[in-house]
Amino acid sequence: MSTLERLVVIVLFEGVDLLDVTGPPEVFSLLRRETDDASGYRVVLAAETMDPVTTSAGVRILPDTTFREAHTRSIDTLLVPGAVEVDDQRRVHALTDPAVVGWVRTLAGGARRVTSVCVGAHILAAAGLLDGKRATTHWSTAHQLAADHPPIEVDADPIFIRSGDVWTGAGISACLDLSLALVAEDFGELVALRVARQLVMYLKRPSGQSQFSVPLEPVSTTRRVEDLRHHILRSIGDQLTVADLAAYAHVSERQLTRIFKAELGMPPSAYIESVRVERARHQLESTDATLERIVSICGFGTTDTLLRAFRRRLGTTPAEYRRRFRSGAG
Repeated sequence: MSTLERLVVIVLFEGVDLLDVTGPPEVFSLLRRETDDASGYRVVLAAETMDPVTTSAGVRILPDTTFREAHTRSIDTLLVPGAVEVDDQRRVHALTDPAVVGWVRTLAGGARRVTSVCVGAHILAAAGLLDGKRATTHWSTAHQLAADHPPIEVDADPIFIRSGDVWTGAGISACLDLSLALVAEDFGELVALRVARQLVMYLKRPSGQSQFSVPLEPVSTTRRVEDLRHHILRSIGDQLTVADLAAYAHVSERQLTRIFKAELGMPPSAYIESVRVERARHQLESTDATLERIVSICGFGTTDTLLRAFRRRLGTTPAEYRRRFRSGAG
């Protein structure tokens, strides 16, 4: 390994999410196209043994080294992916293998920085590496993380969070955003932006940006909330209010707020706004509709309300979003 290369050790174990493992190396590998020297990253995959590891997608991966041998190296970045199981009611639960947790704790002690992608945050938490810190994870397991580890300030909204030398990333494709942020820290914003263009990504999404596409996914475990979600989707073009939803569900507004916070992790007003932003994103990506038309379709009421919602949730404007994400844009 070149003395200018930074060693990235990615933790492997049975059932690990495939994209968590393969996404970051794709970002790091593109760095060489954008730099003129030998600097960059060397990625190694470490597991308890050298036997093939079967990922959640059924794809088998060969480790490059063992945890024990990796512990003898000078690790720049320890990257911890995650794994989940889904029960009979389609509820998602993050998994933590005590043996893997122990090795992560050991390896982290010799690393310059520690990162997790998606539900890998649960492994960092079990290793005691997130106590007293603010952290994120995939939105579907955020409640589990908060319940299992009260010392952690869990924020399921951002796509990644940095807390000192510990970074946590949100779900699935946010591993690319986190990796770009690491590149920016190590090699500068301009290099990270050039890498993002190679990936055909939205340049580099800021850490505070909300996780995309959450509102339309089936996240509730109760029929009542599922019915409310579908009612919101059907009525999103109307001036839908919390009072309207409470009346539809035959509960008080206070009880409705408790239900939404417990099931979806946010109050009803925030959920309604998130669905409107999601619908607006789709309109911007796939149609030529004017902002005024999108405001009407999505129930924002005014263009200013749409602009504020985009700024708050996506950290950009509708015009900039359309320019970056429009289907077929060159």
